[in-house]
Amino acid sequence: MPECVLGSGLVRSGQLSQGDFSEDGLMKRHVYRNPCHILFESVLKLLLLRFQCYGKQVCVPALRSHCPAGFVRITCQEFWSTQCACKDGFQSTSGKKYTEPHETCEDIDECKTGLAKCSEIAYCRNEIGSYYCSCIPNSSFNIFAGVFKFNYKECYEATGEEIPSSENILEILMDNGSKSHTAKVATQVLQAVELEMWTTTLASPGKHENSTLGIVYETKRCNDTSEKTLLEAGNNTMDIDCSDAFKGVQGDRSTVTLITYKSLGNILNGSFFNDGRGTQEVTLNSHITSGTIGLKEKVSLSEPVFLTFQNLQPGGARAEYFCVYWDGSEEGGAWSTEGCSHVGSNDSHTQCKCFHLSSFAVLMALVPKVDPVLTMITYVGLSLSLLCLLLAALTFLLCRPIQNTSTFLHLQLSICLFLAHLLFLTGIDQTEPEVLCSVIAGMLHYLYLASFTWMLLEGLHLFLTVRNLKVANYTSAGKFKKRFLYPLGYGVPALIVAVSAIVGPQNYGTYDRCWLKHDKEFIWSFMGPVAVIILINLVFYFQILWILRSKLSSLNKEVSTIQDTR
Repeated sequence: MPECVLGSGLVRSGQLSQGDFSEDGLMKRHVYRNPCHILFESVLKLLLLRFQCYGKQVCVPALRSHCPAGFVRITCQEFWSTQCACKDGFQSTSGKKYTEPHETCEDIDECKTGLAKCSEIAYCRNEIGSYYCSCIPNSSFNIFAGVFKFNYKECYEATGEEIPSSENILEILMDNGSKSHTAKVATQVLQAVELEMWTTTLASPGKHENSTLGIVYETKRCNDTSEKTLLEAGNNTMDIDCSDAFKGVQGDRSTVTLITYKSLGNILNGSFFNDGRGTQEVTLNSHITSGTIGLKEKVSLSEPVFLTFQNLQPGGARAEYFCVYWDGSEEGGAWSTEGCSHVGSNDSHTQCKCFHLSSFAVLMALVPKVDPVLTMITYVGLSLSLLCLLLAALTFLLCRPIQNTSTFLHLQLSICLFLAHLLFLTGIDQTEPEVLCSVIAGMLHYLYLASFTWMLLEGLHLFLTVRNLKVANYTSAGKFKKRFLYPLGYGVPALIVAVSAIVGPQNYGTYDRCWLKHDKEFIWSFMGPVAVIILINLVFYFQILWILRSKLSSLNKEVSTIQDTR
């Protein structure tokens, strides 16, 4: 609090106290011994616009202060003078304790000046106006304290001050930057934890817990390499074939470690997952678990390792589960389903199998609720359509007297629509496996494009027929035309689908439907050609109406002339 000494002649003998002032901040009249106290009180009114003084050497800033930002203490050495002092952790540019108002304060680097009270294992880091000592006590991970902030009381010398305890180490390591930075640090930390826990438990296998890292883990030796080994940590289990895991590994290694991270999932959550299928509402539904045999790199297996995770919450009928592993790299990392598949789930547990050792988890997505009425309308309507299309195709194919170019076009259209509707009914919901779903989406893309292409050819044929106003020649000329209709009707859609598959193969199939993705404008590989075909057919339609109107008008005139002649 600021300090102040009043000039002589103003105060009575003894000290001023808060009781010597009225509510408006002026001295009470009994304080003065000088009969001219009214004059001095007028002077005090001007001074008290700046300071209110309660007792000897106590001065509090009132309405405003001469001291700029960074200064906190004010000392009135003389009646009309004002001096300032810097806040704790700052010093004036002149180095003096009390400065003039025009001076500025600068930060004191306690780490360089030796004012910091850090222990020997701690890293001293300066902050504006303060400092902190960072360390990870009793851990080989103390090297991370040189990069990230860990505020443990063991990092400071015994000063009697209460130091707030730090958070979980893994959370601090990864909650210090952007998403890409977090992913990069996560990759390094997961590898370091796996190697550290495997190394420290070589001499004492069994179940352990590390509260500093927030993990529980179990290490076992594979005594009989022909048998599978079951490990359990934090209600999560791993069943591994040791003979397969250590195949081709150099050195005498026969120890497996399973690690479960209690709180790491709060950081490496579902936002780090992108399966390229437009999955929505993805959440982490298990603790993150790592399996390791002491190697830094990912270990590939010929026999799958089976992992059983305890669900964090029941999924229900709408839940879709993804067994994922952390695919780390020097640039970052993300959750990936490559090499892992979902075996089964219930309300309490989820089982996965993976063909490598890494860090694993279970993600859950809520599939949109299906409207039963709309589903029934779709299935009934498409079933009736399939029946009618089948009858039409048989009619155009078997009734030779009516076969011509027009019925040929109708036959191709009926076949394409029949196959497209049949595949839609049987395969639109077959989202697993992903490869099959992508193939179904590609086939639907092709069949519906082919249907619209044959519609275009029908429109073109009708336009040419009306324009010529004569029956088409269905002999050799008709056969000649068919040679070109096949490449157009089936070749053009095949070309569009091939180009689309080359440009974006990952855009075939979504998490709930085997169809094209709507994001990244890939849907226009279907909607674009369809829109063009509809537009062209509309042009044909209006042209046909105009030609028929003209011809019918001319025909009516000829009929009227014949009647007049008669």
